[in-house]
Amino acid sequence: MKVLVTGGAGFIGANFVRLTLATRPDAEVTVLDNLTYAGNQSSLPGSVAFVKGDVADGEMVDALVGASDLVVHFAAESHNDNSLDDPSPFIHTNLVGTYTLLEAARRHGTRFHHISTDEVYGDLELDDPAKFTPDTPYNPSSPYSASKAGSDLLVRAWVRSFGVAATISNCSNNYGPYQHVEKFIPRQITNVLSGERPKLYGAGRNVRDWIHVDDHNAAVWTIIDRGAVGETYLIGANGETSNLVVVRTILDLMGLDPEAFDHVQDRPGHDLRYAIDPSRLRDELGWEPQFGDFRAGLAATIAWYRDNEAWWKPAKLATELKYERLGR
Repeated sequence: MKVLVTGGAGFIGANFVRLTLATRPDAEVTVLDNLTYAGNQSSLPGSVAFVKGDVADGEMVDALVGASDLVVHFAAESHNDNSLDDPSPFIHTNLVGTYTLLEAARRHGTRFHHISTDEVYGDLELDDPAKFTPDTPYNPSSPYSASKAGSDLLVRAWVRSFGVAATISNCSNNYGPYQHVEKFIPRQITNVLSGERPKLYGAGRNVRDWIHVDDHNAAVWTIIDRGAVGETYLIGANGETSNLVVVRTILDLMGLDPEAFDHVQDRPGHDLRYAIDPSRLRDELGWEPQFGDFRAGLAATIAWYRDNEAWWKPAKLATELKYERLGR
């Protein structure tokens, strides 16, 4: 099988490539990535065919999709803070890029899997027992989540209108190795490793449904192998944890006072709670997460960042300067 992975030099995409190579020796993987600030070619094994380019480049995308049996579309601008600062890259990559890929998949009859986020559903109240399901109405609250919601709807329309063989997955918050230091968990870990105090938005009551990146990617392959074309599957591991608890756990695992962090200005429109109901994925396709212990997963992630300073250190200063400018 010839697999094209868009955004394969990013956090989740690079881990997907590594999992694919480790578990599917017959797969020939090509990565398409524009190597924006969040893409890092050093996250990839040297054996992978790599193409630097924009997913909105129609001619290049057509040639790559035409030579592939499967497209797994991770490529996205994905940071809420950045979308509030400048929404334009999110419209270009997440909407125009997805459209460009879908048109190529339509022309060549290529199987297509679209990676999305639970943020398209908006947020839930902290005391609400409900969780997101595939039937939850879309209610995005940032330029990032709105652009991802739009890309999901494009995929659904191309399935219904043109018969594109596509599936969609919406996943909760990922953590693990190779994640850019702008993101919540690696930012706090690398702050501690750099001798700085972690930073917590507001009171830290916001809840996220955490899942290890390897569990997410194993679920993606389950959907590609056994999912029904045209359907949407939600990927989660019942990992609901408040940001406050995450910071305290990181500090505790790193041998520091769990209260040794600073509160900073909250993000505008900061969603309160995300929670995924993955029962369809489990009941219909038989998937189960392997990393059920969030604390153990955090410990392994801390160890990875401690052992791989050369990977994250070059981006750390610029990231913190950006947050300083934003007051966060």
